[in-house]
Amino acid sequence: MSTVIQPHFPSVAYVLTTPRTTHDHDVPVVFDSPHSGTRYPADFGHIVDPIVLRRAEDTHVDTLFAAAPDLGATLIAATFPRSYIDANRSLLDIDAALLDATWPGPINVSRKTEKGIGLVWRLLDTGEAIYARKLSVAEVQARIAKCYAPYHKAVRDAINSAHKHYGAVWHVNCHSMPATSSVISEEGPGIARADFVLGDREGTSCSPAFTTFVSVVLKEMGYNVKINDPYKGVELVRAYSDPETNKHSLQIEINRRLYMNEDTREPNDNFGKLQQDITRLIEEIAAYAHDNMPGHRHHHDCGHDHAQHDHAHHDHGGHGHSHGNGHKHGDGHNHDH
Repeated sequence: MSTVIQPHFPSVAYVLTTPRTTHDHDVPVVFDSPHSGTRYPADFGHIVDPIVLRRAEDTHVDTLFAAAPDLGATLIAATFPRSYIDANRSLLDIDAALLDATWPGPINVSRKTEKGIGLVWRLLDTGEAIYARKLSVAEVQARIAKCYAPYHKAVRDAINSAHKHYGAVWHVNCHSMPATSSVISEEGPGIARADFVLGDREGTSCSPAFTTFVSVVLKEMGYNVKINDPYKGVELVRAYSDPETNKHSLQIEINRRLYMNEDTREPNDNFGKLQQDITRLIEEIAAYAHDNMPGHRHHHDCGHDHAQHDHAHHDHGGHGHSHGNGHKHGDGHNHDH
């Protein structure tokens, strides 16, 4: 893989792929990958080496979850890189130290901003500075308008649409994490990560039953799983979740050593196996959502085997739907946020 980032301004903030199944087999499940974008805008103006900058990406996560639409779920993937603007931060998470003038709106500095990785990153997780300059207020506002706001609107609309139609929705916020902690990690550098970390903001963004269900599925595949340690979930699971009204959001972090070389960003030999396991996880989540929709009268003693859930009706090779049905939404739309 080339270490040169081609300057590009994304004409779209995200790609949204709706279910490829028939309506009867759609499920109220939304997967989103906010950090897998690799289209680096021409106006970025960074000084850090491009391959080092790419270490901020959750590279290939959108590909790992690519089967979601074949299993009845919606998949949304950002096209812009998180180091340009981080869709998993609050709009209040402004780093004043990065600006050349006073921010005109309210600011609520989080621990992330204190570490230099707020809404617009000032530092990489190595502690290396991304810029040799200050950013203008207008520059940050443009990043919000062209990237952040459209992405959040897409996620919000997908969640609300599923909830309105089915009375419930399960949102899975998809990420990957470095194999070991860095110098800016809360626990200090060099700590080995689990295979998967699930974050539900200490049980506030989804039902504990859903978190437990996902954890059990992964453990039964042989993976080591931690919950809310060290990642609890940030803005995208906070903003659109309300378990009391059946809006459930869960963050999932995948250890990058399971699927890629962290230096080159190339998939490793285990990529195919992990992708198969993620597809099985999606299948299980889809079945869980189907069985837990309000008013669903399906019982586990009716012969429905969740351990070997048969989705033969999803013919990945012959159902006639192409991956080209992803809907691209650009900054030419009037996106409210």
